[in-house]
Amino acid sequence: MQMENEKDSSRFSIIVIIGILINILFYLCYYSFQTIKYFKQKWLNIFNELILSIIHPTEIISIFKIKYSLYNKKVSKSELNQLAISLNDIDFCYATLNKVSRSFSVVIEQLPECLKDSVCIFYLVLRGLDSIEDDMNYPDEKKIVLLRNFHKKLLINNWSIENIGDTKDYKILLENFFKIIHVFKTLDENYQSVILDITEKMGNGMADFVGKTGSIDTVDNYNIYCHYVAGLVGYGLSSLFTHSQLEDRNLYLNKDLSNSMGLFLQKTNIIRDYLEDLQAGRTWWPKEIWINYASDLSQFHKDPNSQQSLECLNHMVMDSFSHLSDVIQYLRLIKHPKIFEFCAIPQLMAIATLVQLYNNPFVFTSVVKIRKGLACELMLNCSDIKQVEYYFSLFINKIEKKIPKYSNINNKHMQELINESKQLFN
Repeated sequence: MQMENEKDSSRFSIIVIIGILINILFYLCYYSFQTIKYFKQKWLNIFNELILSIIHPTEIISIFKIKYSLYNKKVSKSELNQLAISLNDIDFCYATLNKVSRSFSVVIEQLPECLKDSVCIFYLVLRGLDSIEDDMNYPDEKKIVLLRNFHKKLLINNWSIENIGDTKDYKILLENFFKIIHVFKTLDENYQSVILDITEKMGNGMADFVGKTGSIDTVDNYNIYCHYVAGLVGYGLSSLFTHSQLEDRNLYLNKDLSNSMGLFLQKTNIIRDYLEDLQAGRTWWPKEIWINYASDLSQFHKDPNSQQSLECLNHMVMDSFSHLSDVIQYLRLIKHPKIFEFCAIPQLMAIATLVQLYNNPFVFTSVVKIRKGLACELMLNCSDIKQVEYYFSLFINKIEKKIPKYSNINNKHMQELINESKQLFN
């Protein structure tokens, strides 16, 4: 009887061991499959980008250089809500930065140590504010109050808010906003003061435009809106650079130049995001411009190839292009190489994007982006003003070649802007 029990016990143990081994085998198979699937997709994406850059060999080289450089920092595959639990406050801030804006994360993390954390927090605070503005499901009356008082939340230790934000990651950012506040309070008081001031001004500016997202009426209001959401960012960054003592006070005092740095980026994004904003029920193209070409802004989506649609698009690009001179002058004032790269990379991406947007009907039916290979090349070749001016000059010439041959006032004015821009490099 005892021997039979021992045999039964042995059989049971063997069955348990076999079961465990089978589970381990299944796990290994599943893990291997997922790993293969991940790397297959990753290399497929790279292959697709290489194909797009096939006639641009310098871009192909740049893709591989970026892939194996400091710019290609490993990003956690975990969901942001999981990282909120597992990471400390400062690591969560950088993880969030990686999730919500990979491109800005790359350039921010290359900044000098004395600036990096303050710029990271500045960016996240303003992204939180922007996400509240963009949440079309949040009632306008509540949104206005929150926007106008958002800067005060930075002084409340454990403040956060749930179910607000226009994407999942931005919702998680705002649900864990207390982590950003904790890091904010560790910053130098001068940096805190700048972030508070800009957040208050931007929040009030955004609140002024709540409920007016159908379209902005005039070009003046368009410029005011872009100032609130982007020009003020230029003010804030210039102030942070000055307080770090890595840049001269002249950079901060030239506020028109700081403003244009923001407006050049914002207006490029507004043009590019025509379709996405139209579908979301928020459009920022000024009526003063588009009413000359259509009775309704959605007409361009319905008839993207018409001359009227393209002329309106080119008019918008021309308006953005008017800030280029200020952008070049601002970059010429910067002394620290890492701050220069931080400022130059987004501006180069913007003018490269404008080249793609100009006279391109696909703006009205899809999202137009520059090639990843070109983006990589720009990131690797912007360490000094000579390199940057070379690329600006290159893109200016590309836009000039795309100006329609027929004569009208907009084409003539665009050519004048091109000629003025060329004079900057003589």
